[in-house]
Amino acid sequence: QVQLVESGGGLVQAGGSLSLSCAAGTPYRINTMGWYRQAPGKQRELVATITSGDNTNYADSVKGRFTISRDSAKETVYLQMNSLTPEDTAVYYCNAKVVVRFNYERDYWGQGTQVTVSS
Repeated sequence: QVQLVESGGGLVQAGGSLSLSCAAGTPYRINTMGWYRQAPGKQRELVATITSGDNTNYADSVKGRFTISRDSAKETVYLQMNSLTPEDTAVYYCNAKVVVRFNYERDYWGQGTQVTVSS
């Protein structure tokens, strides 16, 4: 099956940096991987995604501050977060779109990791 194991996160002061990583254990091919976040009382939202061809997409709110990268050999996706603000406080979830059979991909999610930015 597919398992996404996240690490990183924690508590940081505004203006600081944190990094997240997510390792996918699966025998299947992975297409797009990404990070989403959910703040209290809000819907889950996209933060950044990266395709198998390393094309990236960012939410406007994190452009220029966050960088997503990927090591396809290790099936691992990273998120470097700089210049953090209290508005970045949320639970961050890793996502992987896994090709589980021909021409069909399925979404998998990590367990979530808390990022808290203090002012």
